[in-house]
Amino acid sequence: MYGIVAAILLLFVGGFAQNITKSYGWKEAAMVEFEAIDGASEYKLYYSGEGLSKVLVDPQLIRNYGSHWRGDVLGLKPGTYTLKVTAVVNGTESAGSSAEVTVSAHDRSGFAFANGVVPGAYKADGTLKENAVVLYATANTINTLSMDVVDATVNPCVGLQNIFDGYKKGKDPRPLVVRIIGQVGIPENNQSGDLVVENKNNAHSYITIEGVGKDAVMDGWGLRVKNANNVEVRNLGIMNVSSNEGDNIGLQQNNEHVWVHHIDMFYGHAGSDGDQQKGDGALDCKKSTYVTFAYNHFWDTGKSSLLGLSEGTTERLYITYHHNWFDHSDSRHPRVRYYSAHVYNNYYDGISKYGAGSTMGSSIFMESNYFRNTRYPMLISMQGSDVYDASKGENDYKNKPTFSKEDGGIIKAYNNHIEGEQRFVAYGDANFPNSTVDFDAYMVNTAGATVPSSVKSDKGDNIYNNFDTDANMYAYTADSPEEAKNKVIAQAGRMEGGDFRWTFDNAVDDKSYAVNAELKSALNNYKTKLLGVQGEASQPQGSSSSTEQSSSSDKSSSQESSSSSKQDESDDKDEGESTSLLPITTSLLHNFSTQALESEYLYLSGNLSKSKGTLNYNEMVLTQCLKLESNTQITMQLAQASTLKLYLNAYFTGKVKIDGKNHSATAGVISLDLDEGEHSITKADVANLFLLEITVENPTFIRKVPTFAKFHQGRILLDSGARDLQIFNLHGQLQSSYEKPGYYIVKYQLNGKSLQQLFLVK
Repeated sequence: MYGIVAAILLLFVGGFAQNITKSYGWKEAAMVEFEAIDGASEYKLYYSGEGLSKVLVDPQLIRNYGSHWRGDVLGLKPGTYTLKVTAVVNGTESAGSSAEVTVSAHDRSGFAFANGVVPGAYKADGTLKENAVVLYATANTINTLSMDVVDATVNPCVGLQNIFDGYKKGKDPRPLVVRIIGQVGIPENNQSGDLVVENKNNAHSYITIEGVGKDAVMDGWGLRVKNANNVEVRNLGIMNVSSNEGDNIGLQQNNEHVWVHHIDMFYGHAGSDGDQQKGDGALDCKKSTYVTFAYNHFWDTGKSSLLGLSEGTTERLYITYHHNWFDHSDSRHPRVRYYSAHVYNNYYDGISKYGAGSTMGSSIFMESNYFRNTRYPMLISMQGSDVYDASKGENDYKNKPTFSKEDGGIIKAYNNHIEGEQRFVAYGDANFPNSTVDFDAYMVNTAGATVPSSVKSDKGDNIYNNFDTDANMYAYTADSPEEAKNKVIAQAGRMEGGDFRWTFDNAVDDKSYAVNAELKSALNNYKTKLLGVQGEASQPQGSSSSTEQSSSSDKSSSQESSSSSKQDESDDKDEGESTSLLPITTSLLHNFSTQALESEYLYLSGNLSKSKGTLNYNEMVLTQCLKLESNTQITMQLAQASTLKLYLNAYFTGKVKIDGKNHSATAGVISLDLDEGEHSITKADVANLFLLEITVENPTFIRKVPTFAKFHQGRILLDSGARDLQIFNLHGQLQSSYEKPGYYIVKYQLNGKSLQQLFLVK
């Protein structure tokens, strides 16, 4: 029925040579990814540059991801650095490998930095403030972290919430940095599902909560800030929040100088109200001032950012929103009571309800934002588009209002790009009747123009306070809307865009404010790829796995890698001795965009297409798929039990037939455990397969060695000095011949060394 199908073989590559596979400079941070070294007890990461020489990073910043290791450097001045990775094997540190990266500065703009304040535990140049304390919170340590906090009720404070409680008294003068690593679930000690940060408004206290790398996730819990000064939150993903407050991040009361940036805001669990199906709030701010929310990515959030609640005054309430990506989110971008809010250079990308809303005498300056398919870019309560009923062609003050019929505020607008909007009414626009009363914003020709006091809200007679032209307004430079859009797409959210990828369907998601079931499922099922943090007791240091594809029989099936004498000794085993297993996971991927129908491991037949959409996988955009049709067939021969994953269009919820049985997709993914042996994939529903992944726990340990043997025209050819040839199958059983198709291991002696080679017989 089909040609010889090779068994899937997963290889472990040893050696004492470091290989950096990726390096990247970011905002006051940098990273490297590198391959594992067989037998390494630890890895070290150094950095040099900008007046520093060979500075060693904390071991917790080096982590194992199975297919690779990663190290991050935080707290760097902008500039050029050399990162060096070394491995320690048998007490000896390798020479290592180096990579050069360029580090840029964070954008410290907005009201959070008023009066020269720099919120958080980092200085304006990106380096740590003097005497800063750095803590690392992982899934294994968040409840056991220990620290003596000045004047705490009980010392040491154990667990992250207890440490924050120690800082609540505001007596500890040391800046505090909490670095979150990987996917961290709800801490045992919390306040109604949140961690709460306080420091008694100590103007000399500084706290930063930050994620390490691109995959730090607060899963199930939120962050609440109250009675606090100088707080920074950055580089985190927040999802599935189930706290009583319901916010991903909430500035609850009495806070000053707070900077929240580069956060990925995802769905929370549904609240009790009908408008809380995506969670209560993503990023809310109440009774706080001198705040900046910047470079955050809101993923289809419902009530994105409530600003103000019961302040009862418009005095001394200042906030800036800039370079945020409102990505198919619904409303509150922001929804403002009382505040003076500067909202500039944000990207409104397919907004189903409204952009910014002004109520209760608030003053909003909307500057150089980019609106794409935003139903109502700007609204003022009880006037203009907020009350207009298009079906009747008149205002409906009873049924249409969005903001609980609250008094209005005033929006000043300058240089915004608006495309595809449903309705926007500028003050005095002759295309709309009564537009000096029923307007959505007052348009100006220059950023520094003032709004006259004759311009008032229809309900409440509130005027614009011109805060943005006041002498106390901060200095800033706004990008053009087009520049802002591009910058936001490139930089908003976590480092490298985070580890969670999703592509919205504009044709559907631009107008829908329902929960995206596939996205919700993907978030509920999210699982980190992090296997361990260096220094934690359970962390295996020495091994990661790589999936190697053997070449056809007329080529050598191995690449060269070095091996230590200790490793060579492990090859000299008696017949019948079982093969070692490693506590690792490794995967084989078949990417139809790059590999088409060519595979050493799979039999593939069918038709390819580049017109069935795209799929984001990790950092790849896959553009070609295999169409699952009546003539499509995929067959594989598994050497051991494995997990199969099929990645189809992200919205696909139909069925695929595996071994003759139908299996349904969830958010475009089918995952199934398979036994050793032959398996087939065929059509059930019409579908498009972009990627196939086979994952094996504890794969057979087969180490590659320098190639001294070759398979040629049905014969094994050895170097003239080789001897003691033995042939084994993949189960380690000695074979008398290699006539049957499949994989074989050839062991032999050369120059006093025990060597082995993998061959594929077709």
